[in-house]
Amino acid sequence: MRIKLIILTLTLLFPVLSIAQEDERQYKIPDSVPFTIDSLYREDQFYVGFSFNLITNKPEAVSQESFSGGINLGVIRDIPLNERRNIALGLGIGWGIDSYGQNLRITKSASGVTEFQSLEDIDYDTNRYTTQQFELPFEFRWRTSTSESYKFWRIYTGVRLGYIYNFRSNYKDDAEQSVINDLSELNKFRAGATFTFGYNTFNFHFYYSLIPFFKDASLQNESLDVSTLKIGLTFYIL
Repeated sequence: MRIKLIILTLTLLFPVLSIAQEDERQYKIPDSVPFTIDSLYREDQFYVGFSFNLITNKPEAVSQESFSGGINLGVIRDIPLNERRNIALGLGIGWGIDSYGQNLRITKSASGVTEFQSLEDIDYDTNRYTTQQFELPFEFRWRTSTSESYKFWRIYTGVRLGYIYNFRSNYKDDAEQSVINDLSELNKFRAGATFTFGYNTFNFHFYYSLIPFFKDASLQNESLDVSTLKIGLTFYIL
């Protein structure tokens, strides 16, 4: 519920901020104030994104349940490559939180061995993974921007590296609740391909993980190579 509230609040807030920023840029400067065009402008150096998270490469006994979503935000250094400055590289640092509702329960045996169990045909209230990670986005950027225009098309593609520093598996039913934070089978180092396109304020964003979520994990003698696909919106500022 907490992540849903955060996503809803920020989703409503950022279009307002973007519109306010645009109105400020379009405000007419008095004739008495000298006006100069910034020929060394940079674009899209702060970002915030909201995504719907899909679990891919699932075994037949695993299904996605309830809402799965995420938020990521950060700063990217825009490095123009040409005189017009509409082709650039972007290198940044960011933070993200993701939540996955599904029916793949994680338990620990008395000896500390991790066990994966499908909750197919089992009644339960909650089974959710939550991750928090640091991120390093790297992008190749093309846009129709000029030093005088603040509305433009953009197509950005690249990779996003990451490191999960906090993991939480939360299971709850009528009889018990169990939380697991330490999971040796978790692939903490992340890497994914990214693609963003859009116009002005609203930009569609896609992220496909290149590394499975788990390592050396299996379910019913079948390898667990589940991955993630994120589809959402990204808003850029400055």
